[in-house]
Amino acid sequence: MLIGEILNTKAAGVISVTPDKMIVEVLRLFRDRNIGFVAVSRSPGEYLGTLSERDCCNAVAEFGATAPSMLVADVMNRRVATCSALDGLPVVMAIMTKRRTRHVVVMNGKAVVGVVSIGDVVKHRLDELLRNEQALCDYIDGIGYH
Repeated sequence: MLIGEILNTKAAGVISVTPDKMIVEVLRLFRDRNIGFVAVSRSPGEYLGTLSERDCCNAVAEFGATAPSMLVADVMNRRVATCSALDGLPVVMAIMTKRRTRHVVVMNGKAVVGVVSIGDVVKHRLDELLRNEQALCDYIDGIGYH
């Protein structure tokens, strides 16, 4: 399965924040939208980096009680794992494993076209396994072929 196919099953768009937002504001966004990752940009089409729950936790561990009032620009990740919509699911799984990340930004040139999370990967692998299991059961039962 190609990453572009996975993106087609998700809501369109990428949630982003500006670098001048405070971390506490982003944490509220995470809570309210039930997400754990955003792109960072100043304008549509621009891509500066990302911010994840893990980045916020690391900021608290390093800076303590001042972390929530810090700016996204001070905490965001500028070295982001990326892939193309034409990459296969195993490629993204390998990126997630090697980089120890739960999110991979999908790029088309310099433009962000989506984000694939580990939850997306698990969902699509599970769907694939269930389809294979059903096909084997149908084969054993003699269903679907002549």
